[in-house]
Amino acid sequence: MKKSGFSHGALLAAFLVIALASIVASSVAYSQESAVAAEAAAKPVWHYLGAALGLGMIVIGAALGIGKFASAAAESIARQPAAAAQISGAVNLPLFLLEGVAILAEVFVLLIVLMR
Repeated sequence: MKKSGFSHGALLAAFLVIALASIVASSVAYSQESAVAAEAAAKPVWHYLGAALGLGMIVIGAALGIGKFASAAAESIARQPAAAAQISGAVNLPLFLLEGVAILAEVFVLLIVLMR
């Protein structure tokens, strides 16, 4: 398999920067009020933007982790089919813990937004 010039982290960082820049640019473009009114209108919305970025990073991180676990388990089972039950048993606990941490983080982010 040929490696590309960009790593997954660099690609994700570039995507997040572009998304944030487009959000900021669109809010400036659609704002027709004075600078003071635009600043007062934009202040209460920043926690929603932070929550959206946080949720996105949580989901992406959990998906990458679960994908790596599943890939390693599938490769291990392909190499030693006789040990499939032991491999899948050893992989289940970390997968459940990773998914649980992602769900808890999402709940905390949503509580931050709803308690505001």
